[in-house]
Amino acid sequence: MEAFVSAVNGVVWSNALIYLCLGAGLFYSILTRFAQVRHFKEMCKLLFSPNTSDTGISSFQALAVSLSGRVGVGNIAGVAAAIGFGGPGAIFWMWIVAFLGASTAYAESTLGQIYKTEEDGQYRGGPAYYFDRCLEQKWLAVLFAVAAIIACGVFLPGVQANAVGNAFTQVFGSGTMVTTSFGDVGSFKLVALAIILIVLAFIIFGGIKRIANFTQVVVPFMALGYIILALIVVFLNIDKVPGIFSLIISDAFTAQAGFGAAIGWGVKRGIYSNEAGQGTGPHAAAAAEVDHPAQQGLVQAFSVYVDTLFVCTATALMILITQQYNVVGELPAGQFIVQNVDAATEVGSAAFTQMALFSVFGGFGEAFVGIALFFFAFTTILAYYYIAETNVAYLNCYFKGSIPLVIVKLVIMFMVSYGMVNSSGYIWNIGDIGVGLMAWINIVGILAIFFVARPALLCLRDYEDQKKSGGPITFDPIKLGIKNATFWEKRLAEQAKATESKD
Repeated sequence: MEAFVSAVNGVVWSNALIYLCLGAGLFYSILTRFAQVRHFKEMCKLLFSPNTSDTGISSFQALAVSLSGRVGVGNIAGVAAAIGFGGPGAIFWMWIVAFLGASTAYAESTLGQIYKTEEDGQYRGGPAYYFDRCLEQKWLAVLFAVAAIIACGVFLPGVQANAVGNAFTQVFGSGTMVTTSFGDVGSFKLVALAIILIVLAFIIFGGIKRIANFTQVVVPFMALGYIILALIVVFLNIDKVPGIFSLIISDAFTAQAGFGAAIGWGVKRGIYSNEAGQGTGPHAAAAAEVDHPAQQGLVQAFSVYVDTLFVCTATALMILITQQYNVVGELPAGQFIVQNVDAATEVGSAAFTQMALFSVFGGFGEAFVGIALFFFAFTTILAYYYIAETNVAYLNCYFKGSIPLVIVKLVIMFMVSYGMVNSSGYIWNIGDIGVGLMAWINIVGILAIFFVARPALLCLRDYEDQKKSGGPITFDPIKLGIKNATFWEKRLAEQAKATESKD
């Protein structure tokens, strides 16, 4: 089974997908005239927009929900894996993916806002909705919805749970071995699993509002604490920082683990971490209450920076400064190109990060990574659930009933249990398949949307024009020639009716 999963992963994550992700980011960066740079100040301003309603959440809450999906195991264990398999140069390619991917995140999240709907008292949107309404290709919408449910409900939750289990073992040891249907499992892993399952069940039965209220507190707090510890490590070793950046950049083109390995692992882990182009961000973006779709598109572009340029870079600097890492060569298999720590240290886990902090802060640093992983992974599982729920809601257009959603909740809880007790390499391969499936469908789809309608670019230009004129910000899809944006058409009609009644 493990060999089969690895083979499928190799096909999904071929060079074609890697360069398609980079190409899509470059494509939208050029077309938006690098909006991710030009509108950086506007992004920061929009984060704290007070807009909210009984139906929608605020821009900051939408950012927190999307960051709960972006900031997760990929930022801690994923960065360690990128360095371990691709060398320090893989970090450079993660930066490139983040910079270019911010424009992709703008495009897909703006599309999520344009084509969102109001269902059962809350906003819904995502790739399935904009493939249906913009491209008018229901088969593609259904294909993405099914892929998202499988990826976020089955493949991806196990990666997050696996990293939590490994972190607990690194801090507390295995504990007493307990025989389960999954095999012999350490008692500390089972304790962590029980906590996750109880809290997860409580929150996912509360809907997007409960998820948003939880993540808007936990995600900023943990991310800030994590970055502060990283900054302390950097300042204590400030003399090493220029050499570390030089190593990252030089190794990106003459990589210790091979040039292809650096790009491959950097792009793969970058996309896994920041999710730009994957199609997950638009689900949270669509739930936001905003005056104009471009506003949430810019907020989501900023979330890519937070994820990769801040949190991932913090992890990389800690690992490289303290030299708590190994680099494994592809051929011959298992041979170390660089070995700084025990050969038994698992490359695909968070061990490098924990060892880096332990070398500076002792047991506190190691424990903090375990706690950070717990919360990062847990909030990411919540984001995965919300994505799966949204796509089940879309498919409910074709079949009615609450049973599919209950099944998704139970499957996610089972996969969390399964992922907690299995090996990292196997689970990462399963997760990569889920990410790759969604990325293939979403990137091809948003590129097709540009050639069909260009709604994301029309939105950006309209928003820029309104900002320059200094007038109130509104969105009229009909004036822009954007079809099937029924939510915004209805809102515009209601606003016009309200104005007439006042007159």
